[in-house]
Amino acid sequence: MPKVLIAGAGLAGLSAAAALGGAGFEVEVYESRPFAGGRATSYPVPASSGEIAETIDNCQHVLLRCCVNLLDFYQRMGVRERIRFHREFYFLEPGGRVSVLRRGRLPAPLHFSGAFLGMHCLGTADKIAIARALLAIRRERTRRTDLDRISMLDWLLMHRQTPRAIDRFWRQVLVSAVNEDLERMAAVHGFQVFWLGFLARPDAYEMGVPAIPLGELYSAACWQRLPNVKFHFREPVEAIDAGGFAAGGERKTADHYICALPFERLEALGLPAPKFEHSPITGVHLWFDREITTLPHATLLDRTMQWMFNKDRGRYLQLVVSASRDLTPLGRNEIVDIAIGDLRLFFPRVKDAVLVKSHVVKEQRATFSAAPDTEALRPGPASAIPNLFLAGDWTRTGWPATMEGAVRSGYIAAEAVAKAAGRPEKFLLPDIG
Repeated sequence: MPKVLIAGAGLAGLSAAAALGGAGFEVEVYESRPFAGGRATSYPVPASSGEIAETIDNCQHVLLRCCVNLLDFYQRMGVRERIRFHREFYFLEPGGRVSVLRRGRLPAPLHFSGAFLGMHCLGTADKIAIARALLAIRRERTRRTDLDRISMLDWLLMHRQTPRAIDRFWRQVLVSAVNEDLERMAAVHGFQVFWLGFLARPDAYEMGVPAIPLGELYSAACWQRLPNVKFHFREPVEAIDAGGFAAGGERKTADHYICALPFERLEALGLPAPKFEHSPITGVHLWFDREITTLPHATLLDRTMQWMFNKDRGRYLQLVVSASRDLTPLGRNEIVDIAIGDLRLFFPRVKDAVLVKSHVVKEQRATFSAAPDTEALRPGPASAIPNLFLAGDWTRTGWPATMEGAVRSGYIAAEAVAKAAGRPEKFLLPDIG
């Protein structure tokens, strides 16, 4: 069987390994860390004396039902049933008032009509503006040729969106989905999120949250079904050239190679690297001595903290701030203070609760910045080395830097390897829209 070496055990490398391993290729994956998952993983937090050790996700990662390739990868890993889907999005205002977005009985794209009418967090003018823009997305997505050259905020202003509609609807959904501010985000990505996630199919918006730590989604037990895939942890690839990988002071050779490392690592390996900027994500983990909320999740309006996820009976909450540049210079205690201050406005029980412990995770290089004029810079799977192929959410996947985008890149690279080996396979699933 042809042999393939993969550098990087993030989602891009893992999905390529799963696809090729399932097709009968001999695959070896090299990873610098002692675990798989890259930026979508979990790890134990050291416990103080008398405390219970916790395993946390580096940041809460979610998916929508439109993420068909990510779901296919979870199916290959045998963990698809460990993704818990939610049909309601909770929009929470300071003061605690809740608005719920859920689909109704009308067919797409009218399936949210009833829910929008009942959303207290938006006024009548806001709702009319949003409806007008959603219809424009449906109309313009295949007609406009400038969506990669203008920002999403520019497009929203062109379509006369109200300030409240921008801040309480478009910003809350898109900044978290694309990990970039509206004024820095290419409109093409905003269009894709709303077309595939909200307009193309009635159930596509449903949000999937892993019911287990992220690391368990690709644990060693998951790979037992693919015995021809082997992992080399704590063994980073140090250089890549036409002769293979350099790792652990040795030359590693195979028939084909995939580099599934972050773009900022390429130059040190001797490969050309695109000149992208990064966009950070900050996760705040808070453990209280009592139940704070019964909501499973909520988007928090008008504050620094953007999303809340109920991780354990309302006592352990994870808060997420995407495109969190304003938090970058702040210390851990400052960020925790901001988080607690925000939560007090939404959940009255926080005022009487005791914060037992906290943990802050700053992912300074979480994703590439999906800025205007970036799409043309994203490379395809081919590289200057004939038998080396590229994967990563920063490559040309047709998606922004998401888990779905990472898996798509792995499948695209795996297809390129299979074709080069004279054994063409189809791994990538088409978008629902």
